[in-house]
Amino acid sequence: MDNLQQFYTNKVKGFSTQIEALNKTLFTFSLLRLLIFLGTIVAIYFASVNAKYVIGVLCVGIPLFLFLVSKYSNLKHQKEKLEALKDINTVELQVLKRDYSNLSNGKEFADDIHFFSQDIDLFGEGSFYQISNRTKLEEGSLLLADIYKENSISDIKQKQEAIAEIGEKVDWRQEFSAMAALTKTETSTHTITKWLKNYESFVPKAMKFIPLVFSIISVAIFIAYFLDYLPESVLIMWLVLGMIIVGVFSKKVTNLGQSATKMKSTFDQYNQLLSMIETTEFSSDLLKKQKSNILNNGENNSKVLKKFASLLSNLDRNNNLLYLIFANGFFLRSLTDCLAVENWIQKHGKSVEIWFNTIAFFDAYSSLGNFAFNNPNFTYPTITTDAVVLKSKNAGHPLLDPKKSILNDITIKGGQFFIITGANMAGKSTFLRTVSLQIMMANVGLPVCAESVSYSPIKLITSMRTTDSLTDDESYFFSELKRLRYIVDEIQTDRYFIVLDEILKGTNSTDKALGSRRFVERLVKSKSTGIIATHDLSLCEVAKEYDAVKNHYFDAEIIDNELHFDYTFKDGICQNMNASFLLKKMGIIE
Repeated sequence: MDNLQQFYTNKVKGFSTQIEALNKTLFTFSLLRLLIFLGTIVAIYFASVNAKYVIGVLCVGIPLFLFLVSKYSNLKHQKEKLEALKDINTVELQVLKRDYSNLSNGKEFADDIHFFSQDIDLFGEGSFYQISNRTKLEEGSLLLADIYKENSISDIKQKQEAIAEIGEKVDWRQEFSAMAALTKTETSTHTITKWLKNYESFVPKAMKFIPLVFSIISVAIFIAYFLDYLPESVLIMWLVLGMIIVGVFSKKVTNLGQSATKMKSTFDQYNQLLSMIETTEFSSDLLKKQKSNILNNGENNSKVLKKFASLLSNLDRNNNLLYLIFANGFFLRSLTDCLAVENWIQKHGKSVEIWFNTIAFFDAYSSLGNFAFNNPNFTYPTITTDAVVLKSKNAGHPLLDPKKSILNDITIKGGQFFIITGANMAGKSTFLRTVSLQIMMANVGLPVCAESVSYSPIKLITSMRTTDSLTDDESYFFSELKRLRYIVDEIQTDRYFIVLDEILKGTNSTDKALGSRRFVERLVKSKSTGIIATHDLSLCEVAKEYDAVKNHYFDAEIIDNELHFDYTFKDGICQNMNASFLLKKMGIIE
């Protein structure tokens, strides 16, 4: 923690120093720009006696002024990037203090009927998504949520290697994030890819040659006109003919131009992110595979994307009235530009979605790598095919303050089912979420909050926070039954680690006890693996009939008339319940 604190503090100081120096440079260039402008005006005034002098002043003053404008714009962009980098490191300092207020909580990704997302604080305020998410692009944020919800047990070692590698590329990650943070686009990548897929060409292929022939004739007519071989009327008629040819396609040209205006900024900015990926060497198989998606026979697609942005810019020139009349009337430029755009779409249009998805992948994996970097004490699980599904030493909940978190060991074999009893607030639910998050994080490829972990990959499914549905006119009990039915259906087709917390709360105690027992027995007979927390001590009797069932508990003690918890996972059945004590302590009963 202290090393990370110093690391990010130094980063913030370094970027602050660079910003301060850049501010001075910007002021200098701003002043020079003003002086050149005023100097040019004064020089024109004194040179106005001779047209040649005026032209000379303009030939020097205008290029110099434009150079300073361009230089100032580039420096301003550098400053914005440095400010974004400073903000990135400032946020990390806040996170180290457990302040997540500047991070998106991902509540829009919550899913009541998902395998586990509703139960393990995956989304929402103070959620795992919030503490780990550093995505800057909308597509990256969505992909990160999908990665957490995927519930996939494939290629875990490759994921671990990719996360570990990108985690160590701190400067690259931050550069990528800063550039992505500055990406402000009018049109989403989803809209663009959909538009590209559905685009229908309208420019005849013959327009590949007709504008060239038309332009040659236009030049010939110009020369003949200026040499007095042709009257002005011929020149005008030729101009009108060109406008008519373009006019036939004017509606479609206008529509394409409007679309181009909206999309141009996206292609302009995304090609920079693509270039960062292309120019970086990766060693892990997963990152190399993703990079290969944006390479065509060694060709850098960032340049291809940049070329398309340039082609779209050409269509913007139709907004200039003089260009619209003369460039189209004499050279049919709009049709030439539209044909170039259509040829690009035909050649590369289907690849754009892959390029955008690759950028989103690196945006999401930068978050995963950042999480790994920020938690050097976490452990990458050793992936096995052993009978033991999960063996964790000193496991803790990743959302809890490490200074206050109590660590526990857990070892559970495939086909075993743990029944956990304990007093209220003794730590049962926190333990269930600790185990659940370990499985989810392990499947994603993340390091987990434990000293060491041996893990045989398994999917996760939970029932811990069932709620009633007023919109569906559904009772709490019926919602819970549907959830249990969902679990039963899923375990018929796949292997799951099942986590249950006090099931059948919506019915009377007798029904609850009997129903819970029957349900656990069914899970045990199906050789399912999992954990159930309960206050019903009668459920512990199942362990006498099935060797696969083990009893564990969290204890509470009353010391000096005060309730104390050690939050330690123990073997056996809890003997100390605390409901009556709390009722008396709060003056509810005597």
